[in-house]
Amino acid sequence: MPESLQELLNRLAPLIVDGSPHAQALGLALDGLGPGRATMRAPYREDLIGDPDTGVMHGGVVTALLDHACGVAAFSGLGAKETPATLDLRIDYMRPAEPGRDIIAEAECIRAHGLIAFVRATAHDGDESDPVATASAAFMVTRPSREAAERVRKAIETGELS
Repeated sequence: MPESLQELLNRLAPLIVDGSPHAQALGLALDGLGPGRATMRAPYREDLIGDPDTGVMHGGVVTALLDHACGVAAFSGLGAKETPATLDLRIDYMRPAEPGRDIIAEAECIRAHGLIAFVRATAHDGDESDPVATASAAFMVTRPSREAAERVRKAIETGELS
């Protein structure tokens, strides 16, 4: 019996963060994954603070979180067969995140066709109705993104990445 998209996503989920050194360094976590959807979290950590006086997390962490969550939603929206690269990313910052709280990004692929996917996302610190930032993005499967995916596959096969 062929593997369903959700079964494939479940099998690949552990690699979503482990396959990205940048996501690993930031401590990003995958909280949910389904067809065309991804929920990710950036933990509140002292080394991720952007303003020591207020304790607010750095905006670059929010950007990286939204970009990664949108990319995962695009990946699953495109059928989880090929890894897309960010083509366009627009982020609107609404307010500073509350110090001491994790930031959660919820992304949804609103359209996927051929090699392109369009995604919208919201980042919040616990209250979905009061976003920290919103994003809209476009992703595309490219030759370099295919090569990067092949490097990850080889690293998994050789045991470099578990």
